[in-house]
Amino acid sequence: MSEFVFLVVTSVTIISALGVVLSNQLIYSAISLLFTLFGIAGLYVFLWADFMTGIQLLVYVGGILTLIIFGIMLTNKISSARLSQTNMQQGIGSVVSLWLLIVLSLVISKTNWYSVSSSEPVSTVDKIGTLLMTKHLLAFEGISLLLLGALIGAAILARKEI
Repeated sequence: MSEFVFLVVTSVTIISALGVVLSNQLIYSAISLLFTLFGIAGLYVFLWADFMTGIQLLVYVGGILTLIIFGIMLTNKISSARLSQTNMQQGIGSVVSLWLLIVLSLVISKTNWYSVSSSEPVSTVDKIGTLLMTKHLLAFEGISLLLLGALIGAAILARKEI
């Protein structure tokens, strides 16, 4: 059952990632990015990376993607402008991507993989939280002040002049 769920998650991730790259409408690319980021969070679940799953959902899906969608939808004169983009180098990118896929497939198929049975690892979230609130507290608070300053600066730059 877990192999089937893994195949579904990877298929959704790959198909939606292709939707991000190949869509001509920015809003459709952003919606495809939503499914891609959820798929990546699902892959973190399969890797037993519970902290990375939470960060993926909170930061990228909750923050970055929301910012991207708001940026697309709140752009000035959005009703008169057609938001589409064309890729001039799709052919070159497709050839390079296909070549990379072939090389990676050959490497994966020819490698003798060392495998052992593993048990469920212990949670790492409590250790990371303890380190962030003890040893690395100053850096953590410094980054939060830097992000707050960037947010205030963006709000000042974005406001309209009276």
